[in-house]
Amino acid sequence: MPLLPSIKPSRKARIGLYSVGLAAYWEQFPGLRERLQAYGRFIEDKLAAWADVFNYGLVDTEQEGRRAGEWLNRQDVDLVFCHAATYSTSSTVLPVHQIHKSPVVFLNLQPTARINYEKTTTGEWLAHCGACPVPEFANAFNRAGIPFRVVNGLLGLEETPAISLADEVTHEREEAKRAWTEIREWALAASVPRTLRHSRFGFLGNTYSGMLDMYSDFTMIQAQTGLHVEVLEMCDLDRLLREVTPEEVRRKLEEVREIFEISGDSPSDPIARKPSDEQLDWSCRVAAAQEKLVIEYGLDALSYYYHGAPGGEYEKLQGGFIVGHSLLTARGIPCSGEGDLKTAVAMKICDILGAGGSFSEIVVTDYADGTILLGHDGPFHIAIAEGKPLLRGMGLYHGKQGTGVSVEAKVAAGPVTTLNVTQTGDGKLKLISSEGESTNGPIMRIGNTQTPVRFREHPDAYMTGWFAEAPTHHCALSVGHNSRLFEKVGQLLGVKHVTL
Repeated sequence: MPLLPSIKPSRKARIGLYSVGLAAYWEQFPGLRERLQAYGRFIEDKLAAWADVFNYGLVDTEQEGRRAGEWLNRQDVDLVFCHAATYSTSSTVLPVHQIHKSPVVFLNLQPTARINYEKTTTGEWLAHCGACPVPEFANAFNRAGIPFRVVNGLLGLEETPAISLADEVTHEREEAKRAWTEIREWALAASVPRTLRHSRFGFLGNTYSGMLDMYSDFTMIQAQTGLHVEVLEMCDLDRLLREVTPEEVRRKLEEVREIFEISGDSPSDPIARKPSDEQLDWSCRVAAAQEKLVIEYGLDALSYYYHGAPGGEYEKLQGGFIVGHSLLTARGIPCSGEGDLKTAVAMKICDILGAGGSFSEIVVTDYADGTILLGHDGPFHIAIAEGKPLLRGMGLYHGKQGTGVSVEAKVAAGPVTTLNVTQTGDGKLKLISSEGESTNGPIMRIGNTQTPVRFREHPDAYMTGWFAEAPTHHCALSVGHNSRLFEKVGQLLGVKHVTL
């Protein structure tokens, strides 16, 4: 999906891993310990594709559990996978998580789809009985007030170990694929809290006056996500604008002409015209300044809005925002308009997970096609566009002051998921997601982003359910079906998630 190099890449999660067993087994059943350790290394190698993995190894006594908890603390991990390799007492596992407080997921991954009933020994069976201790773990953790999750399925080996009496080649079985999909989702979801805790979100200008759903307390946002909000002024951007050189404008114009299609006049809307050379030059000058702003302040995302005094310098400056903010969004710096900080968070979550996340709201319903058009007057996540996005010169921005260049585009056809970050009456953040399909339906030619989305319900039923959750009126439109992934993000952030 990446179209442009990322300015500030997201952070990988740090994942802790350990396997459990019972110390009494090792002398009784030669080779069992080494066999289970090999399974643990297999899990470690698979996880390394999505996260930085810290494998403690085997925990087989209560004392070893305490040492593992202290070790995981030193590794600063975001999430721990406990591999239930064979039977182990809960007294071995509970101390790990009484000392180390990151979320835990139990992995009940059986190496074989079916044991060899005729030849299986007790030692062979013990290598396949990972499910046996999980109910005990669940009971102990529940009574200790420690949340847990469980992934059940097959280990997914591609070859059978020499010690095994059963067929352990299970990587093509659905039970293995399903389990590893869920493990991958947990690993990716864990990168969201880590990245947010190290993120700086710029807040430039103010929130659009009267949009009460979007007002939020910066302290509340930081308390629940860990991100820092850097309050910026238009004069910060104006200072950087004055430093932009003609060569920087030329390079930015080349970039724009490569990525965008420059439109002619709209055949339907008199305010949407071919961008003038002056408008394009100004948008590129502003885009170069916007990039400087992101780099100077070390930003990971930006929320912005400024209406400016009629005819003033800042009105002209904000009129050139959309092109540059679309380019930044495609480079891993999501930009949300109208000062909607919560939707900037939603867009950043999508970006961290590699799913895009374009700034959207309900545009109109197409009852004939059974779709809802989602979009906005900008910015747009150009890396997930259907074809080349179009640039139109706007005689005015509806509901706002000024003129400039806007993006007309749609998200590529295929599976999509909306992510809405809203705030409840008690000040808590809440995630709302819904899966649908971006269609090849028509869009208006008015210089706005619009994507026709067919959800699983009739548009009226879908909207009834969405509105009942009291959302912020903007959302992030991501590619792929991601509700299960977003649900895991919510659990790791400690934020409620609702799937429509």
